[in-house]
Amino acid sequence: MVFLFDKSKNTLTVSNAWKLLSSQRGEGFVDTAIKILISVVIGALVLSGLYALFGETVLPTLKERIVDMFNYGK
Repeated sequence: MVFLFDKSKNTLTVSNAWKLLSSQRGEGFVDTAIKILISVVIGALVLSGLYALFGETVLPTLKERIVDMFNYGK
């Protein structure tokens, strides 16, 4: 027999256990898998965008600034 604690009445009841075990609420495996898949795809898109931004825009400019900063021959 399973007993659960009823917070409203401060008692243990078997009917609360039966209601909890027979309820159809909750999150399914398919829902969780879809959420994980969507987050992975969005994360990959964000990372590829950042990689493209830093690879073509930020890093060449940064390299030129560093070379100009340490080029004492000019």
